[in-house]
Amino acid sequence: MSEDIKAVTENEAPESQNFIHQFIQEDIAPGGRFAGMQVHTRFPPEPNGYLHIGHCKALIIDFGTAEKFGGICNLRMDDTNPSKEDEEYVEAIKEDIRWLGFDWDDRFYYASDYFERMYDCAVELIKKGLAYVCELTPEQFKEYRGDVNTPARSPWRDRPVEESLDLFARMRAGEFPEGKYTLRAKIDLESGNFNMRDPVIYRINHTSHHRQGDKWCIYPMYDFAHPLEDAFEGNTHSLCSLEFENHRPLYDWVIANCPVPAKPRQIEFARLGINYTVMSKRKLRKLVEEGYVSGWDDPRMPTLCGLRRRGYTPSAIRNFTERNGVSKAASTVEFGFLEHCLREDLNDHAQRAMAVLRPVKLTITNYPEGQSETFAVENNPNDPQAGTRPVTFSRHLYVEADDFLETPIPKYKRLYPEGPECRLKGAYLIQCTGCVKDEQGNVTEILATYDPESKGGNPADGRKVKGATIHWVDAATAVDAQVRLYDNLFADENPDGGDKDFLECLNPGSLEVLEGCKLEASLANAQPSDRFQFLRLGYFCADSKDSEPGKLVFNRSVSLKDGFKK
Repeated sequence: MSEDIKAVTENEAPESQNFIHQFIQEDIAPGGRFAGMQVHTRFPPEPNGYLHIGHCKALIIDFGTAEKFGGICNLRMDDTNPSKEDEEYVEAIKEDIRWLGFDWDDRFYYASDYFERMYDCAVELIKKGLAYVCELTPEQFKEYRGDVNTPARSPWRDRPVEESLDLFARMRAGEFPEGKYTLRAKIDLESGNFNMRDPVIYRINHTSHHRQGDKWCIYPMYDFAHPLEDAFEGNTHSLCSLEFENHRPLYDWVIANCPVPAKPRQIEFARLGINYTVMSKRKLRKLVEEGYVSGWDDPRMPTLCGLRRRGYTPSAIRNFTERNGVSKAASTVEFGFLEHCLREDLNDHAQRAMAVLRPVKLTITNYPEGQSETFAVENNPNDPQAGTRPVTFSRHLYVEADDFLETPIPKYKRLYPEGPECRLKGAYLIQCTGCVKDEQGNVTEILATYDPESKGGNPADGRKVKGATIHWVDAATAVDAQVRLYDNLFADENPDGGDKDFLECLNPGSLEVLEGCKLEASLANAQPSDRFQFLRLGYFCADSKDSEPGKLVFNRSVSLKDGFKK
């Protein structure tokens, strides 16, 4: 975990406070509801998809809060809905959490491990007269739910306890079809909080479970299962997103009326919203299953595995999340701020390299044919300890096509015939003398002369260089690569807004694939996920799936331009 999050004992005040920390500090103080107890949280993802950047906020709050107070955090797979759950997602979630720098030690659980205990709690509620088997169809349930002026009703609310016990047991035994019966908590049909109007706590679902197989054909609803899971594990605090605020009375009701060993406190916080992004797992799954992206780890996806493949670092993502803070007010954060956090991190830590993405040949006409020399180029100007690397230089180089114009535009300071001297990064001063074109008029070669007395880019006579500094690659030692340039997956700032079809908001220019890019020789053995700053172009990483020595593939993580205002 980052250094600014420090474990503290219950007698030490945390260095930084948000409202969650303040509540917990009160709870563990002398006289508080958890005085003398260790703070115990949990992160309970549903294994029906991959974690995305929105989950990351909850993850950091759950694990980070526990660590801040010297406590512990469980990892629990909330697998109470068998229809979309899979072990593939379980393993992916574990990998993402560890990648971010958190661990749950031996506290890994499945909600499905508690199915028998949950069933026993439901039976206990029936025996207490606090639950009953209802026969309303889904349509009738909506019809009888009432409104703010009309209480809900159910003709089965006063069903005898023994009859409900019998029917509930037969529901478990698989005697009835889906939709025939539900088990409802008996709370308050007149409550202004509709979550308390005798909510369904069990439903029939004849779907095989990814871990339990066909053992169960009734499954607990989340509002019933969640508080029980927290209590069974001895959690002190259940930190949830804001949509569960109106469910908190039901959470507390379940805890108060079931035989559980602990009484956790639920605290809610606002979710993370990011523009140009969708966070719905249903929508993300649609993108994957219908082929709009290459998979859950497509570098355009907001999933943690997608961001990791694109080149994002754990520290950049944690920094982004922590700097956005914790509040009760819903807000949307600029995607540009996430990019800003990545630039900050990579600027300090990424090794520099030279790459030419749209190459055109540059010939130094007065440099001897067959001659070669080596220059030492710094690896990171922000880190002197990073040292230098050797870069070869010869008569024939590659430069970017847009570093040359036959007819310059105003204020253009790069290469054009009889234009100003330009520096070749770390090598020599050159001056363009002309170009060679093919039959179609396309420039195929740029011609220039160099100043032999300007080694390292500094003229011997100290004259002022008016042209730009240009990156280059030695044609004799260059290695080829495919480079993928990524942009926002959506062209619309709010693809989830109003009545929009999010698929119609997709950005057709979100991916550009460049072949035949030329990279300096030091990148020949780049390993998957290695990160670099390609001078003047941006930050790139070797693709974790497709790149290998001899077949290099690089993804642009983020451009160098940073328009975000701090």
